Amino acid sequence: MALWSGRFTENVSEFTQRFGASLPIDKQLYAQDIAGSKAHARMLGEQGVISKEDAQAIRDGLDRIQQRIEAGEFEFDINDEDIHMSIEKALIADIGEAGARLHTGRSRNDQVVTDTHLFAKQRCTDLMHANLELRRALVDQANKHFDVVLPGYTHMQHAQPIFLSHHLLAYVWMLGRDFKRLAAARDAADVNPLGSAALAGTTYPLDRHMTADELGFASVTPNSLDAVSDRDFLLDLSYAASVSCVHLSRLAEEIVLWSTSEFGFITLSDSFSTGSSIMPQKKNPDFAELIRGKTGRVVGDLVALLVTMKALPLAYNKDLQEDKEGAIDAARTLEDCYTCMAGMISTMTVNEQAMEHQVGKGYLAATDLADYLVKKGLPFRRAHEVVGHLVLLCEQRGGCQFEDLSLYDFKNESDLFEPDVIELLDSRVIADARTTEGGTGRAAIREQMALVEQAMEDDERLLEQIG
Repeated sequence: MALWSGRFTENVSEFTQRFGASLPIDKQLYAQDIAGSKAHARMLGEQGVISKEDAQAIRDGLDRIQQRIEAGEFEFDINDEDIHMSIEKALIADIGEAGARLHTGRSRNDQVVTDTHLFAKQRCTDLMHANLELRRALVDQANKHFDVVLPGYTHMQHAQPIFLSHHLLAYVWMLGRDFKRLAAARDAADVNPLGSAALAGTTYPLDRHMTADELGFASVTPNSLDAVSDRDFLLDLSYAASVSCVHLSRLAEEIVLWSTSEFGFITLSDSFSTGSSIMPQKKNPDFAELIRGKTGRVVGDLVALLVTMKALPLAYNKDLQEDKEGAIDAARTLEDCYTCMAGMISTMTVNEQAMEHQVGKGYLAATDLADYLVKKGLPFRRAHEVVGHLVLLCEQRGGCQFEDLSLYDFKNESDLFEPDVIELLDSRVIADARTTEGGTGRAAIREQMALVEQAMEDDERLLEQIG
């Protein structure tokens, strides 16, 4: 019979026992459960709720159970329903009556949410570290290929020339925002619900701040009803993971495109590529594709938890048992994606000539030619039309580029064109002219790089502070 079976005359059926069990999932939280129980036991002893001898026996017994679990010597029994029951049963078997006193003043409701807070807080920290490593890999490639020019795209059409360093830093800023979201999710988890009991608190003289201090929480939850039913912190973690996976999927898509024969912008290392079982020549960007594909999985984890939380009355409901699997999966998947992407970025080869060759296609100097005329007094709409005629002329001549036109061709469209217009056709000059803050000009990129380095230093300090 279960530990809660006192008012029952028979046990649940084998099917309902299996259907209702969370042990296959929450046994992953054994370390958090043991830490929470040790803190609770010590507090009970200090408060005189149980003897200090019993409290110490409980803590020692829990240490032995953790050692057995980590040595692979602990047998999890599905009949135990969840990790809390499994550990408590083993504790009672080990130390006897003292173990039965552990649950004084608490409920599985505050116990499970305490475990989950501890889990979310640690996993957010892990993800913040992995996020920072990926940003470093992108910054390293940006510095290594600072002067490389490639086409910038809108609608997947050649738009304007930009520096590769500028392109890579765009993802660094996305990931920087992801870091902040993960830090906010960690802060949301950094609060102690232990002591809320089932929903209303308890009559025992518990010191909730003592358990908070031992478990490393910054504060305690102020409302017991909210404490046992709140899963916002898991939604925050799942949302942060989902947004970051969306960002990774965008980068993964560009890696897939850039590694094709049509682009040829990069070559992935063999360690981050696979071959074909039938076509010997193939080198497939499978791991970029997997990152792209796993995004749907993580977003699905978020949606599942949102729907689980919808319309739940206060306080605890068994629906909340479904809160952990998706969050565990989202955190693990994102961490794996960060690690894989960092390896892929740091080992890829940038084919600079292929990038710069493509800059010569698609009339990327068009905007600068229009701006040239505007600076000489022509209204922008008229300048836009003039350059459009030049593009049409090139297409009518079989798709030649602006560089193939003569000064006569330019002047035939506008007398404002002078010989210096030829200088505008250099893609590096065009890109370098974007000196506004945040622009692709190299002076602006250097300023941006300094901001990026400072942001990463700040994030590194934060990680050092939180451990």
